[in-house]
Amino acid sequence: MGDDRSTTACQPLSLINVRSLLDSVDCFLFDCDGVIWKGDTLIDGVPQTLEMLRSMGKKLVFVTNNSTKSRRQNAHKFQSLGIAVTEDEIFTSSYAAAMYLKVNEFPTEKKVYVIGGEGILEELKLAGFTGLGGPEDGKKTVQLKTNTLFEHDKSVGAVVVGLDPHLNYYKLQYGTLCIRENQGCIFIATNRDATGNLTDLQEWPGAGCMVAAICGSTQREPVVVGKPSTFLMDFLQKQYNIPTAKMCMVGDRLDTDILFGQNAGCKTLLVLSGVTNQSTLQDPSNHIKPDIYTNQISDIFNLLNS
Repeated sequence: MGDDRSTTACQPLSLINVRSLLDSVDCFLFDCDGVIWKGDTLIDGVPQTLEMLRSMGKKLVFVTNNSTKSRRQNAHKFQSLGIAVTEDEIFTSSYAAAMYLKVNEFPTEKKVYVIGGEGILEELKLAGFTGLGGPEDGKKTVQLKTNTLFEHDKSVGAVVVGLDPHLNYYKLQYGTLCIRENQGCIFIATNRDATGNLTDLQEWPGAGCMVAAICGSTQREPVVVGKPSTFLMDFLQKQYNIPTAKMCMVGDRLDTDILFGQNAGCKTLLVLSGVTNQSTLQDPSNHIKPDIYTNQISDIFNLLNS
């Protein structure tokens, strides 16, 4: 695509380009936080838009960096908001972490220490791995006293770090010791988002903060499995067998969603209903330009039905 992307990039959504987008795309990849919902609040017009795209025969896939939920828990959230989505249409960064270990033949006798939520533990279990830590370590404290040795499990062969609202010093020490002292221990980040729409009214610190803390104490960089890493995309393509040129990535974040789509050769649509606003998009320092941008995904529905 090279140079023609920069010259045609970043057009506002219009009746002309929405029709051309729909003619050229078989599959839409949607981010969730800031695109479909904010916290537990559905963004206006989402159900009608998804329904319309399905009725046109488009394949819909939901690709989220939020690792706090498993695919099953996300499917439940969609259903509770009145949208029918199945587990196999959902790709989470928690699932990506488990699949990364599976694809790389991580030994099942080794354990995985989790700094993050229930979603990661559930996906690890489904993939046949033993997870430790997670929410239950959120209440644990450390003793900073003379002659106190912090014990950790020497059979931990991977540490997975995701969004963790209960991050504490205990977890930081546990993860750090595993990575530094257990030979060959893999350090995996579900994603490095700086912030996220965890509630409908404001942004909150994202998994990037937790990952940065472990980078700081271990002096190691993680393998990132969520967007914009192409690991998830390779997985998606194996499952659906749709060429990336026939896919459109729809997201609210330039450095994860839009970059993820561009890295894979997908078309890209930025919505301004989440963390990115128009001034950030058009700032001269921003070099990640989507093909098309619009306020929210229901603009597709409204343009075609006006």
